[in-house]
Amino acid sequence: MPSETSHKLHLDESTGRLTRRLWRDWLYPHRGRIAMGFALMAVVAGAAAAYPWLIKISVDRLSARDGLGVLWLTPIIVLVAVVKGGAAYGQSVITTSVAFRTITEMQKAMFAHLMRADLATFQDTASGKLVSRFTNDVNMLRDAVSKCLTGMVRDSLTVIFMVIVMFTLDWLLTLIVLALVPFAARPIYRIGRRLRKVSKKTQLELGELTATVSEAFSSIRMIKADRLEEYQRDRADRTFENVYTLIMKMVKGRSRTYPISETLGGFAVALVLAMGAWRIVTSGATLGDFTGFLTALGLAAAPIRSFGALNAALQEGLAAAQRIFDLLDTQPTIVDHPDARDLQATRGDIRLTDVHFGYDETKALHGVSLHVPAGKTVALVGPSGAGKSTVFNLIPRFYEADTGAVEIDGQRVDSVRLASLRAQIALVSQDISLFNDTIRANIAFGRPGASDEEIENAARAAAAHDFIERLPDGYQTIVGDRGTKVSGGERQRIAVARAILKNAPILLLDEATSALDAESELYVQQALRQLSEDRTTLVIAHRLSTVVDADLIYVMDGGRVVEQGTHATLLAANGLYARLCRLQLHKDAALEAPATTEPSAVRVKA
Repeated sequence: MPSETSHKLHLDESTGRLTRRLWRDWLYPHRGRIAMGFALMAVVAGAAAAYPWLIKISVDRLSARDGLGVLWLTPIIVLVAVVKGGAAYGQSVITTSVAFRTITEMQKAMFAHLMRADLATFQDTASGKLVSRFTNDVNMLRDAVSKCLTGMVRDSLTVIFMVIVMFTLDWLLTLIVLALVPFAARPIYRIGRRLRKVSKKTQLELGELTATVSEAFSSIRMIKADRLEEYQRDRADRTFENVYTLIMKMVKGRSRTYPISETLGGFAVALVLAMGAWRIVTSGATLGDFTGFLTALGLAAAPIRSFGALNAALQEGLAAAQRIFDLLDTQPTIVDHPDARDLQATRGDIRLTDVHFGYDETKALHGVSLHVPAGKTVALVGPSGAGKSTVFNLIPRFYEADTGAVEIDGQRVDSVRLASLRAQIALVSQDISLFNDTIRANIAFGRPGASDEEIENAARAAAAHDFIERLPDGYQTIVGDRGTKVSGGERQRIAVARAILKNAPILLLDEATSALDAESELYVQQALRQLSEDRTTLVIAHRLSTVVDADLIYVMDGGRVVEQGTHATLLAANGLYARLCRLQLHKDAALEAPATTEPSAVRVKA
């Protein structure tokens, strides 16, 4: 995904190019309704253009003391007003609907695009900045589309009709007025270009603001525990002030169009009054002609003045459109190859051969080779940063190995379809993802469409059924945002139940019990043993008590496999694994000493 500074490379992208893409990709499918809206706008403009003629005729009839002629005009004026009002209502509903439908389709496309994006996209970009694309950017674009579809077309048609009326009433005065337009057009255009730059910066800062607020709310427990309220407030205040400063720049930029248009408008009226009086005296023009001309000029003045504001809205909307297009144009690097086929995983045998991988400039794996035999439990242990999680990420192709091969049942994972690969893998990690939905729904995500009986059987196998039944709403209990309404151990058991329901032949356990208390760990360990039966299981654990029964243990350090063997053989080798075991024993002893002399519920076997 483009960095937040990459917009500098695109500032010279023309208004025309962005507008054409917006029309081609998003507005063109609604061309029928847009055309209907434009037709109604033409009716509105035509009805508005009738007023100067009606005023002219009325004044001429009054000048001739023809009261009956004026009386006959009244129902015509009412009819014109009704037609104009009805057409204005119809075009407003249609164009607003098109604008909202377009934005809704953009939001759907952006969300679907992000769901297909690489994992690196989400790790490199704060979630708040991505959320800002769906809120701040689309709202600004929606306003621009709505205003421009309605305002620019309707106002342009109104001005055209009024100019035609003015030409028929007094061509010389019309030419004089039109000669003033270029003096306003150029500065308004330049102001609009500057507004687009400021608008892009504002949207970037709004993304920072959304990210800052979202991060603070999601970390509120740590903030309060560590007394970081003032720090977070100061951090947010700086962002609020930056947003305020940029918004005021936009307000001042928009406001500069008003004095320009008002000054030229006033100058035009004064000139018309002077010239009109001279024309009446010298050329025999009627008072009705002059009054009708002034009426047409007055009706044209408002839409002409609005062009400056509409141009500003257009430039702000195009800045938002550019950010949205940047996101949509970013293509994932991890995709199905053209000749990819479904994974035939009948056994679940996993093999990494001389795998090298790096995150940007940081090398994470250096020639890692390991084998997870089908149906066996293999553990990865080692200090933080050893590369264990990277190995996990390469198996379901969250990332692509730089060199080397990752294979399942002899098939390279980069040669099979992603959907078929990930369907064969169940993942349970310490960072459990629960949605703000029912417990039933969260378990059913393992296999959508599963029956209630299958869901309950999975919960029983995960040692979760009993605590679920004790909840007020049972399986219909809403777990809250990120599962906050249930405990850590209960969240883990729900995740295990989801994995059991998926019934995949390969199981990845990533620190699945690292954050649990002893009692919860016993429950989860029981569930994990049930889940691991007859499955190929790869386990990461810092707490070595969870891997002592593994069929094979790989010890990693610095992105390399430095030892391998069973728990007993690795202890006998007295290498890194033995040292990690001793450190774990000392840590457990230190934690248990003050509390009780009873033996620990979980103990490393020496």
